[in-house]
Amino acid sequence: MREISDEKLTKYFEIAKKAFDDIKINPPKGSHMEKVANDYLDMAKRYYEDAKYFKEKGDYVTAFASLNYLHGYLDAGARLGVFKVSTSEYFAFEEETR
Repeated sequence: MREISDEKLTKYFEIAKKAFDDIKINPPKGSHMEKVANDYLDMAKRYYEDAKYFKEKGDYVTAFASLNYLHGYLDAGARLGVFKVSTSEYFAFEEETR
């Protein structure tokens, strides 16, 4: 497949939403790692907004790329332990961090 369908893009928006809903900031308040967690989450949210913008413009390729970038931040935060997640279903690791 050489194109990004509306269905595929919708699926990845849904996965991103579920991943955002699952994330909790893990480090202690006021710590340097809390700042890292907030920065990662902020960047992911910005890429989500970018993805919505590009989808509305009909630029599905850039929208899909933005969704992948946001998930990179979420995955990195989960792997680093700055995000506590309840499932590995939406993240790129197999071990749950409770």
